Amino acid sequence: MANSPVPASRLKQIANDACDSAISTATHYDHAQTQVWNNHIINSILKAVISESTSTADTPAQAPKYKFCVNSTIIQHLSDPQPSGGSGAVEGEQGIPTTAGNSSSAGKVGRRGMHSASGAFWNNEKDGMWSHKYDGGEARGMDIVVSLMWIAV
Repeated sequence: MANSPVPASRLKQIANDACDSAISTATHYDHAQTQVWNNHIINSILKAVISESTSTADTPAQAPKYKFCVNSTIIQHLSDPQPSGGSGAVEGEQGIPTTAGNSSSAGKVGRRGMHSASGAFWNNEKDGMWSHKYDGGEARGMDIVVSLMWIAV
């Protein structure tokens, strides 16, 4: 990340601050709020990286030296199919039988699988990408993954 317009440690802080602010009042995953949360995260990150990548010597009318693209993905954790800790087979997601109450799954909250990848054809010396998983969403039943791409103008 030697070509990053903002240091990686600062990008992590910007992303964490944006996520903290977006879900500050949330106690759990709420699908109806995900668009609001994502918009807040994306706009906060864009505002911060544009501000920090534009030098003070640049005039206000001058465009930033980079184009930025931010993606925010919010993933819901699955609920425990039998939170009371009962035993026996229960139907899990999509009607697939699961065994509740066994020692390996008792008390655990389910997680959805996710894999995301990005690629680009660009100038490796000036352009780049960065991604980050925000840890503060886990206690609220969600994962938040943000990615940032920058392209030199």
